[in-house]
Amino acid sequence: MGIRTAVAGASGYAGGELLRILAGHPEFEIGALTAGSNAGTELGAHQPHLRSLAGRVLAETTPETLSGHDLVFLALPHGQSGPLAAQLGEDVLVVDCGADHRLRDAAAWEAFYGTPHAGTWPYGLPELSGHREALRGARRIAVPGCYPTAVSLALAPAYAAGLAEPDAVVVAASGTSGAGRALKPHLLGSEVMGSMSAYGVGGTHRHTPEMVQNLSAAAGEPVTVSFTPTLAPMSRGILATCTAKARPGVTAEALRAAYTAAYAGEPFAGLLPEGRWPATSMTLGANTVLLQTALDEAAGRIVVVAAVDNLAKGTAGGAVQSANIALGLPEELGLTTIGVSP
Repeated sequence: MGIRTAVAGASGYAGGELLRILAGHPEFEIGALTAGSNAGTELGAHQPHLRSLAGRVLAETTPETLSGHDLVFLALPHGQSGPLAAQLGEDVLVVDCGADHRLRDAAAWEAFYGTPHAGTWPYGLPELSGHREALRGARRIAVPGCYPTAVSLALAPAYAAGLAEPDAVVVAASGTSGAGRALKPHLLGSEVMGSMSAYGVGGTHRHTPEMVQNLSAAAGEPVTVSFTPTLAPMSRGILATCTAKARPGVTAEALRAAYTAAYAGEPFAGLLPEGRWPATSMTLGANTVLLQTALDEAAGRIVVVAAVDNLAKGTAGGAVQSANIALGLPEELGLTTIGVSP
């Protein structure tokens, strides 16, 4: 008998990616699949690529439907996970792919999301210092946002090694799946194809306080983050260009050494060989974050570029990786570092 696993929000992009991974996981047995407005329809109408699960009928997302499972993944809109999780037993492992439980600062949550804070859960980015240990045996896990996954892993080693001033600037491009599956005029093909656009400019994007939280913890002091996201004409992937003022005396060799040490032995995050720069195509479908560093000596700035699949390591893959750790399974079980190309 496998680990009985439910997925709430199975008709969305994150839910579909979770099911793609779970369908090949040797320890998880897929149980209830739920949805909101799509309840009562077959999964295949929304996720036709999931052939083995296509005939499953989506149930309503209720505590009663999700009860009786060992593991519940919540792939729900922000603000919906907190009330639902509060009605699930403490013995159930609940993994929240939404934002409800990521932030430690209740005031930051209320400022950016406009609703009461649902509390803070162990954070599902095991590559950050101390987080893998906190995930072991956890019954509640908050999956990081896709942008913070890339940005945190891009800059945390520089801050942890004392190489960067506490002032970061990030410009990142994301595919349209990062905005979810709901119909929105600015995400129509005719609006996106052949065009890039900025959004959430001026510190308003909801992932900003999560980046600040993670980088400040790595630095041991408050770090400010100026974050500008852009929408790229691709379905999935993030390419984040992250910079910070270098402290006096920092060299390119010392910078690279810090990242080599930080990610030595990490199965899903790594530094590329010198001269090779990350591209979103390298991570498509893989549970990986790929990085490269440079020191802009003229500007005195550290530059780190990160690529990640926002639906894989950026959401669903990171969720399964963290669940594996919590359940005492091998961290890499059911996950792949092999991407799809072209």
